[in-house]
Amino acid sequence: MSKSADKKPRKPAEKSAAKPAQATAPAPLNFATLCVQAGHNPGVGESRIPPIVQSTTYKYDDIDHVNRIMTLQEFGHKYSRTSNPTVAGFEARINQLEGGAGAVATASGQAATLLAIASIVRAGDHILAASQLYGGSFTLFNSTLKKFGVTADFFEPDAPARAIEKLFRPETRVLFGETLGNPGLAILDFDKLSALAGKHGVPFVVDNTLATPFLCQPFRHGANIIIHSATKYIDGHATSVGGVVIDGGNFDWTNGKFPDFTEPDPTYNGVIYAKKFPQSPFLFKARAQFLRDYGGCLNPMNAFLFNLGLETLHLRMPRHGENALALARFLTTRPQVAWVNYPGLDPNGKKRITRYFNHKNGSGILTFGIKGGVPAIRRFVKKLNVAALVVHIGDARTGVLHPASSTHAQLNGKAQRAAGITPDLVRVSVGIEDANDLIADFDQALAP
Repeated sequence: MSKSADKKPRKPAEKSAAKPAQATAPAPLNFATLCVQAGHNPGVGESRIPPIVQSTTYKYDDIDHVNRIMTLQEFGHKYSRTSNPTVAGFEARINQLEGGAGAVATASGQAATLLAIASIVRAGDHILAASQLYGGSFTLFNSTLKKFGVTADFFEPDAPARAIEKLFRPETRVLFGETLGNPGLAILDFDKLSALAGKHGVPFVVDNTLATPFLCQPFRHGANIIIHSATKYIDGHATSVGGVVIDGGNFDWTNGKFPDFTEPDPTYNGVIYAKKFPQSPFLFKARAQFLRDYGGCLNPMNAFLFNLGLETLHLRMPRHGENALALARFLTTRPQVAWVNYPGLDPNGKKRITRYFNHKNGSGILTFGIKGGVPAIRRFVKKLNVAALVVHIGDARTGVLHPASSTHAQLNGKAQRAAGITPDLVRVSVGIEDANDLIADFDQALAP
């Protein structure tokens, strides 16, 4: 018998003295785990994979319940134009990856840009945007929105703060830029631009498509709203078109410049978004008002595919960057190449990457100039075997394009130069193939 068995049994502790066990909060999940699991928490016997809810409608038993949903007193899926369970899962995942307050998915990246801007401005307002923009965004701001009484001015993103500040007007309501300009590849100076937006009391809206939240999380650097063309790296496989708007929940919509957030909305029985939803008035207004009215919703199948794409985002983005840097370095050695632009090669680009990016690569896009102009570019493109001529970026497969005659053909020469485009520029979306195969392909295509 052990010695302890001879000891008298202890008195049970008084119940009043016992303290309930404290639940340990789970540790925050790392980015890779969020890519794979965020936005979906299945119960016992439920699908481990976010399912496709291919339905337009949802059943209810109580008309009062439906009324509460329709009048924004309660959240629920009523009709898939404004919400759907599969789409909601994608929204939740990308929101967690960006560190936002919530997200609204859309039918395309262009729809995401329109939704973000239209939720903020009204006729007579003004947008201030960086000149290095995707061609569709430039056309939206410079031409289409003019028809609705909204004007825009464009600034060189690396211009001094004082030069940019001169372009602000009393009616300016948005400061807009791309983390990585497409195709100029200038990395935004977030510190400079977020300070200007804060000083003038306007939201700083950032298109983070080319960087993705893997490389850069703009909310950490002063952005208020983030948009993505999910068609690009989020999908990653050139299968689906879609977009998403993420609200940082970090802007004061009650500063007197945005009456649509502080005055009653008659389409919802006078709801005041800033009062009803103080944590994220932009998000609720964008979904309840403009997604409802414009109808640019994401379909469930594409949301399902975007979730699959996000599961490998943390694996693909390093390879895109490694391949792009290797190809860029090779191109600098070729006599047929006039110049090469890749953020990982440029000293200023490296400085911005260190300051604003989570990882030390400059994404998977590079540009270069071919000596001999457009005729030489035509020959080069026809000789490619591994890479292909495509109007797309962010694919697992490498693609090339001549922006001056395609995505930015609607811009005049001056606007093209402001966007960082020259007649000899070739844009390369570098995929995740073997880098040696890509280098060999470009080598033979450039050869006389």
